[in-house]
Amino acid sequence: MEDILRPVYQERASNPETQGVLLIEKHSPESPSTDTFDFILLVIIKSQDKPPVFIKHYAYEHKKAALHVVTEEKLNEWRLLGTNRKIIDWIYNGRIVFDRNDYLASLKREMEEFPFYGRKIKKGIEFAKLIRRYMDGKELFDQGNMLDAYNHIVHALHHLARLEVIEKGYHPEVTVWNQVKQIGPDIYKLYEELVYSEESVEQRLELLFLVSDFLIHTRTESGSGHIMEIIGERGDEYWSYDELYSHKELVYYGEDLRILIEYLIDRGCIEVVLKETKGAKLFHRYYKIHKEI
Repeated sequence: MEDILRPVYQERASNPETQGVLLIEKHSPESPSTDTFDFILLVIIKSQDKPPVFIKHYAYEHKKAALHVVTEEKLNEWRLLGTNRKIIDWIYNGRIVFDRNDYLASLKREMEEFPFYGRKIKKGIEFAKLIRRYMDGKELFDQGNMLDAYNHIVHALHHLARLEVIEKGYHPEVTVWNQVKQIGPDIYKLYEELVYSEESVEQRLELLFLVSDFLIHTRTESGSGHIMEIIGERGDEYWSYDELYSHKELVYYGEDLRILIEYLIDRGCIEVVLKETKGAKLFHRYYKIHKEI
């Protein structure tokens, strides 16, 4: 079918906006990485005035293929937020069939090297998600909602696992637990205890909360490094929440930013600054690095 698809990607390659084209082939009958399609054509374009994602499906005899046209901006967002992990797998394992000015070769090399600054942002985002899931799970547990708490804690462990993989200098893949089994056995064992233990859900969660508090605490400095660096840019000056929320890098934290800030206040990393308003005993709330940090 590759010969049949060649005119499709050659037409895309002739467009000056096309940066590169990757061909991904299914290697097992029910491959999740290609959504059961036999072939995926991933086309990366630099245009920002078109839809960020365009998808078209093809069929030839008993086979099927999908064309994914993605803008650079959308690709970078996926890489940063980790919201489309299949794209990482496609870039790693896809075969380059067109590459303008070594764009894809450079992209693959950058992903393998995983620059430190990119890791710092991704760690911050994962740490914020971890805190959100963990605290929501703890609250549900205290309310007696065990299965809902269990669901949140499974997700929290997943973010902890991804954080560990990033910390070691790798991109989290679709099979993140296979990665963690090799490089973070303590987290992997905790996951096994939660999922496979024969104890009651309540007993499993009690154990996990006990251990997770320590694991999260030991990763606070690394996980919060990005936001602390940004807040610290102003020295003794303070930030409003809106300034932080709309910051060009912190905007990726979304609604998890609020609970991360509260967590860091509780840990004595961030200091709250109160400023009077026109209302009696009502204060504006601002934030800065704690003076003892």
